[in-house]
Amino acid sequence: MVGWGKRRKVVPHRSPGELDAMAAAGAVVAAALAAVRAAAAAGVSTLQLDEVAESVIRDAGATPSFLGYHGFPASICSSVNDRVVHGIPSSAEVLATGDLVSIDCGAILDGWHGDAAVTFGIDTLTEADEQLSAATRQAMEAGIAAMVAGNRLTDVSHAIETGARAASKQFKRGFGIVDGYGGHGIGREMHLDPFLPNEGSPGRGPHLVVGSVLAIEPMLTLGTDQTKILDDEWTVVTVDGSRAAHWEHTVAVTEDGPRILTRA
Repeated sequence: MVGWGKRRKVVPHRSPGELDAMAAAGAVVAAALAAVRAAAAAGVSTLQLDEVAESVIRDAGATPSFLGYHGFPASICSSVNDRVVHGIPSSAEVLATGDLVSIDCGAILDGWHGDAAVTFGIDTLTEADEQLSAATRQAMEAGIAAMVAGNRLTDVSHAIETGARAASKQFKRGFGIVDGYGGHGIGREMHLDPFLPNEGSPGRGPHLVVGSVLAIEPMLTLGTDQTKILDDEWTVVTVDGSRAAHWEHTVAVTEDGPRILTRA
């Protein structure tokens, strides 16, 4: 009909009650990550960490999002040192002092998903590794701050990139923003459109509205932005062997600003 404009595209949005349900799932993820971090120590295998996470998730009446997802064999992704994401826990992989560990975890509660990731060190880390993890977290926090109604998808991407570049200046160290990986929509499925790049120009893509939810997850390295996938067809590593960090939260747009749904 004459005078009717095109309906603008928006990032999928949830009701306040649905956001509360997602926050309940997110709290399970937060608890699992806290338990994994507490259990992580030199001499502990990444498979043992996976068992800790699965126990916390199931004890809460939830189900691991990752286990069986497209055939993934575990409840967490454990990515150590030069592994960026999707590392498979193993009894043969035993943590050692100085390791940089990224743990990604998801849980389903009452049909809703939560998804988050943290990076931490085993005992003492080098200054470079400490700064890498801090820079990645700061990039995530910059993206979270951009989760406000009226922004568009790539405003969040640009904020993440800007946060990473600011950290590079702060620490006087270059960081690679991993190419081809990023955040995503999330709700009753773990991965939903739209894909959220971790860099790019602002002002593009679907609009954020109250109730829109995205998983925000920058991945930075101490070297290249290029990766390859190992023969297990899951584990993503840096092509130059540089170390990587990964931080993630599931975040909603509300009338009062960003709401992190993956907090304890």
